[in-house]
Amino acid sequence: MGGDFAPAAIVEGAVQFLREDKTGTSLILVGDRSKIEKELDRLGAASLNFTIHHASETIEMGESPLFGLRKKKDSSISVAAQLVKEGSSNAVVSAGNTGAVVMATKLKLRFLEGVERPAIATILPNRKGKTVLLDLGANTDCRPMQLVHFALMGNIIARDILGLESPRVGLLSIGEEESKGNDLTREAFKMLEKAPINFIGNVEGRDVYSGTADVVVMDGFVGNVVLKVSESLSTFLVDIIKKEIYANPIRKLGGLLLSGAFRAIGRKADYAEYGGTPLIGVNGTCIICHGRSNPKAIKNALRVAREFVDHNVDRHIINIVKQYNNVILAQASKSVQVSV
Repeated sequence: MGGDFAPAAIVEGAVQFLREDKTGTSLILVGDRSKIEKELDRLGAASLNFTIHHASETIEMGESPLFGLRKKKDSSISVAAQLVKEGSSNAVVSAGNTGAVVMATKLKLRFLEGVERPAIATILPNRKGKTVLLDLGANTDCRPMQLVHFALMGNIIARDILGLESPRVGLLSIGEEESKGNDLTREAFKMLEKAPINFIGNVEGRDVYSGTADVVVMDGFVGNVVLKVSESLSTFLVDIIKKEIYANPIRKLGGLLLSGAFRAIGRKADYAEYGGTPLIGVNGTCIICHGRSNPKAIKNALRVAREFVDHNVDRHIINIVKQYNNVILAQASKSVQVSV
């Protein structure tokens, strides 16, 4: 029931997903039963592989997440997270109030074994392929170990979802040198050098889209700024290009000739192509969609959720965190000296 165009866009996206899915995935549509059934009737989707789980309340987009969850025990996002906790579902997908989605999944699902904090991740295009960015806002204040865990989780996403054998993991800072950055990044740098990943050191803001790194790690405050600037810049560039093309008839003609290229560029920058962003590190797959998500975005978000479940991403994260902890313990034991 969450999102600017709910429930119509959400239900239609779910229907599109089921009509294209070849894996036998089933969906549980959580929310106002009568409204959901109305949309399903409109789409002629009664025969598809879904069930409806009624939830009588909805946390609105501008509502306080904590207040909303406490007041509305039967909200659609709270019920959906509970279904994952109980094992009735493998994943939850929502385009609703982001704060409520994060808080509901944190409270109900808790964290994966060994993970200190979950992170919001996203996959963005770069010059050579794609880049995994995290954290994008789940944690505004972080400790060095949490950045290490973000790097480990991002490494798993790049390996399992993007298919990269040895993802290059970079730490976002203000310079490439180890000494650059603040206390958080300098300490995290030292710890990441011991991690069982292909850590390439510090990367700068220009490297987010250059393809220098496959995974870029940062705290949630910086990450949210990076994401919002990226979204606004892409919109700004599209508007400028359109304005210049339509400035005179000759440019319009050139624009028509390049229309295919512009559509391809638009697809790479379109959030609907990527569906949603995973809240990685909670004990169950959670995909957070943009509030303005259209049916295409919801369909792709469900595809992303299925991919995370199919690749057993959570189990792989637990394993790599254990591997890192074992390395740290082994090094600590070697450094212990006893004098007699």
